[in-house]
Amino acid sequence: MTTYNEITLAKELIRFPSITPIDAGVMKFLAKKLTAIGFKCKILEFKDKNSKPVKNLYARLGNSQPNFMFAGHLDVVPPGNINDWTIKPFSPTIKKNHLVGRGANDMKSAIASWVVAVNSFVSNNKKINGSISLLITGDEEGIAINGTKKVVDYLKKKKEKIDFCLVGEPTNPNKLGEMIKIGRRGSINVELTIIGTQGHVAYPHRAKNPSTSLIKILNEIKEIKFDKGTKDFQPTNLEVTKININNIADNVIPGLAIATFNIRFNNKHTSSSLKNRLNKIFKNITKKDKSNFKVDYRISGEAFLTKPNKTTYMIQDVIKKITKIKPQLSTTGGTSDARFIRKIAPCLEFGLVGKTMHKVDEAVSISDLKKLTKIYYNILENYFK
Repeated sequence: MTTYNEITLAKELIRFPSITPIDAGVMKFLAKKLTAIGFKCKILEFKDKNSKPVKNLYARLGNSQPNFMFAGHLDVVPPGNINDWTIKPFSPTIKKNHLVGRGANDMKSAIASWVVAVNSFVSNNKKINGSISLLITGDEEGIAINGTKKVVDYLKKKKEKIDFCLVGEPTNPNKLGEMIKIGRRGSINVELTIIGTQGHVAYPHRAKNPSTSLIKILNEIKEIKFDKGTKDFQPTNLEVTKININNIADNVIPGLAIATFNIRFNNKHTSSSLKNRLNKIFKNITKKDKSNFKVDYRISGEAFLTKPNKTTYMIQDVIKKITKIKPQLSTTGGTSDARFIRKIAPCLEFGLVGKTMHKVDEAVSISDLKKLTKIYYNILENYFK
């Protein structure tokens, strides 16, 4: 039987410069490793006329139910200024008992831990009462059009049943074992353009300044108290991220004023209900000011919560046993691909400590990496016993 080591495998994965949506050969490499264990692997490439093609992997070991799936991503964010790093970002190095490299934390090391855990579990159990599968995408850090979303659609069409999914994102803020994610807030990005009438600043009666309406709108929406939160979610929050008036002349009233803002919302709202509320504000203010508006909404995902079940509590117990910390069941943080997977299976997220993800000298503790392999192994052992 093939034997794998999580540190060696994590290093091998990090060496592929798979900056989203570039694959760089990493899916084929992982498929080969999984095939050696006994998985049947299918590399799924999806493309869209407005986006670049993305390679994804679905692998399954076994044919019977239940089917326990692990999900993750092999794409990484760009390293930024390479001169700021103490190592070459795609030449993984162990420093001070940490594995350093782009993707070490988010989330190539967690994938390595899962593969090693599965390999050990299969070696120690000749017969598994069910199936183990992996959904690995190359489009989590990007626009998420040709990744997990389309793999989920593919699995639906194939009538592939997933009974539970563990997403290996780095969920812990400071220490391994602190946090399991059982849901996520929704996210909506809004680009609002106010259309006025350009003119000379000395003759304001001949123009219509769009910034007047924009300032009123931004003031009003920032004052909205959407809710007080729930027992599972933080309060809904709106943040203005850009204000742009592209005007190089000081004596010209601009014709356009643009603002972008993001709303992170809990399950008291939907993207549709928020859009309706915002549209009323936009219409009322622009009508009074005799200006016009256009708005572009981009919905990253709706808020969702996976109700804890016996598998959730089993995983919580396994983590506590190994880390001596009882993990909090949380919905904090940004969006993840769990927002797509939850449509076909109950899921939760648990991985490494996320302190250095997307940072220069991204790193993971060697001790944490070994403990995570042990956690994943024990999850499999308890799920299939």
